[in-house]
Amino acid sequence: MKNQRRSPGKQLWNLSRRNFISGAAAAAAFTIVPRHVLAGAGRTPPSEKLNIAGIGVGGRGADNMAAISTENIVALCDVDARQAEATFKRFPKAKIYRDFRRMLEEQKDIDAVVVSTPDHTHAVASMMAIKMGKHVYCEKPLTHSIYEARKLTEAARRHKVATQMGIQGHAGEGIRLLCEWIWDGAIGSVREVHTWTDRPKGWWPQGIDRPKETPPVPDTLDWDLWLGPAPYRPYHPAYVPFKWRGWWDFGTGPLGDMGIHNCSPIFWALKLGYPTTVEVVSQDDANEETGPTKSILRYEFPARGDMPPVTLMWYDGGNMPPLPEEFEEGRRLGDNDGGSLLVGDKGKILAPGWCAASPRLIPESRMKAYKLPPKTIPRSIGHHQEWLAACKGGKPAQANFEFAGPLTEAVLLGNIAIRTGEKLSWDGPNMTCTNVPKANEYIHCFYRKGWTL
Repeated sequence: MKNQRRSPGKQLWNLSRRNFISGAAAAAAFTIVPRHVLAGAGRTPPSEKLNIAGIGVGGRGADNMAAISTENIVALCDVDARQAEATFKRFPKAKIYRDFRRMLEEQKDIDAVVVSTPDHTHAVASMMAIKMGKHVYCEKPLTHSIYEARKLTEAARRHKVATQMGIQGHAGEGIRLLCEWIWDGAIGSVREVHTWTDRPKGWWPQGIDRPKETPPVPDTLDWDLWLGPAPYRPYHPAYVPFKWRGWWDFGTGPLGDMGIHNCSPIFWALKLGYPTTVEVVSQDDANEETGPTKSILRYEFPARGDMPPVTLMWYDGGNMPPLPEEFEEGRRLGDNDGGSLLVGDKGKILAPGWCAASPRLIPESRMKAYKLPPKTIPRSIGHHQEWLAACKGGKPAQANFEFAGPLTEAVLLGNIAIRTGEKLSWDGPNMTCTNVPKANEYIHCFYRKGWTL
């Protein structure tokens, strides 16, 4: 990448030709700005494009790569050529790989990576890039396990790379309005929150056993690389594409999917950290292979400063909280993306799923009477754009790993409660369940030979 030169300035316009040329040359020599001055050591200045690699570029990965197509897309990696075909064609100058480890080891011009693989390979891909000093954008949930989330957050901090988790709503107007209203005291102190999604219903199967058939692996898919660090099992179309979400070895179910999205505004607005307890209120059809078809969980969070303790209720698979008594006749709680209901001692706020639209005080008469507070939170330049700017030396993205890591840890603790069926007492700082020893077996998982964090 070439350094940029600035004009010598209007003050030289009336010099003689000879003096102008010598003056311009001298000015240019002193206005070439090194990378480290504009963006810090090893950082790309705002005037230059990043060299970005994609890891997992079909499905959601295709959308992510399209969103950053203003940069130099220099490498694309996917284990399934058929799923990635459209992205390969869109960026014909990019080098193509199947194994991200080989890509990162061999291609030295990569500044940053976008990880959009299934959950079970998020951490190993992101960690390798971080240790090599590369910036990382990783889809939600940040990781497959609580331990991975903690280690990824620590590594990003240690290596001083720019990070972002794929929770697009975090850049929206709705989440900022929710925070500003809560902090303005619109509904008083919040002690209770309900959040829900219809997933997995109609999206992917759960509550099922491992298939016994062993059909041939498609020619376009490298099954061993797709498994990555997960325990080996024969290929079956019950797992790919996308249907992996409900299998414990690969996915994190509705909590890892929409739980991360919907809890993001709640964690920001209420300044939540680690829960003290998590328990299953109800669940249907859970087993050792997949998550339940539907569940209800209860999280308890401690007081934070002048904010009181909070109970957070999670509903999925068609389970829903009771309709608020303030609702007008015929009003519904929300669409398929779910939503959240925040209950304060002076009122209630209904927020659409991951605050994709603006929240509303209920009933509408309260909303119309509410005097909106000043907009005190800086507005976003765009979800992916925040990360790109951070990579070039700008301020950290709002959903960087310092926020995304603890959020992922707290949300995924719900899956451990589901798998044990017990009420868990949680020591967040020490990453330990203090009352159910079996729960600690699920904090991390063993990797297959050849895979490390």
